[in-house]
Amino acid sequence: MTKEEKVKIVTSLSEEFKSSQAIVVCDFKGLNVKSLEALRASANEAGVKVQVIKNTLASIALNNADLAGMSLKDTNIFVWGDDQISVTKVAAKFAEKAELFVIKSAFLEGQIADAQTVNALSKMPSRDELIGMLLQVWNAPIQNFTIGLDALRAKKEESA
Repeated sequence: MTKEEKVKIVTSLSEEFKSSQAIVVCDFKGLNVKSLEALRASANEAGVKVQVIKNTLASIALNNADLAGMSLKDTNIFVWGDDQISVTKVAAKFAEKAELFVIKSAFLEGQIADAQTVNALSKMPSRDELIGMLLQVWNAPIQNFTIGLDALRAKKEESA
């Protein structure tokens, strides 16, 4: 890889890391290509990016994005995106399926977080699920009111 290519990669990654809300660093040593393709497919569905990056290039990109402080060792795969819940869900679900895939650490809103925090955040409902719950709560009084009106109508028809 030439120096120009490395500079291009670091610049691109720096911009993406600056704009992302969550970056999860995982160990993937021993996983086969088919498993990694499954991870990439699930990440694409969730709108999350997944990439294996050399540690030196990744640490430079993280420093450029003002996300310094994480030590990168061994083989690392980076999972990042705009939505924290989506990123953590993709990483945690895949870690449950593949025992060789281990969550090491993460940057969540610019702060370093451990694997337990990532797993806890992955169990929270997504934005769409929360909106669905809110709509159910808003819809319940109207639904109960119409059920009551229908019961009242049926009772009046019986008495008439």
